[in-house]
Amino acid sequence: MKAAQEESFREFVEGSWHRLLRTAYLLTGDHGAAEDLVQTALMRTYRHWGRIEDYEAPEAYVRRVMVNVNISAWRRRKAVVHVVAEPPEPAAGAGDHQNTYAVRDELWRAVCAMSPRMRTAFVLRYFEDLTEAEVATAMGCAVGTVKSQISRGLTKLRNDLQAEGSFR
Repeated sequence: MKAAQEESFREFVEGSWHRLLRTAYLLTGDHGAAEDLVQTALMRTYRHWGRIEDYEAPEAYVRRVMVNVNISAWRRRKAVVHVVAEPPEPAAGAGDHQNTYAVRDELWRAVCAMSPRMRTAFVLRYFEDLTEAEVATAMGCAVGTVKSQISRGLTKLRNDLQAEGSFR
């Protein structure tokens, strides 16, 4: 690879690493797996950087690679890991911040319990704030599929959180 392209890639990685890592964490639910996912996606992107750097949005390209790698990982995985640990009981007189973290933890556990495809659509739509069309492009599916996955995900979240008594 030419020195100018290598420098361009290095600058891209430095400028987008944290956003890509956040997306990967939301897709995988695990810090180690998220780092592996980003590194794998960047390694695959590096091989083609000469034609990608002129691409309108290289970060969208890398995000698409991350989604594809993550989908391949689900297909190979024999068992799905779900987070099941219950948060500790709040201390007597605990402030509102503890309740906020407890609700956030409960919401995150419910998101992690979604199917990988549903969680991917949900993360890209609501955590990454992509449009339905952008999510469909990143996932390689139709906009209608994204809409149905989001709808089912919201219904599942509502039901799971109401069953636990968090939201009424």
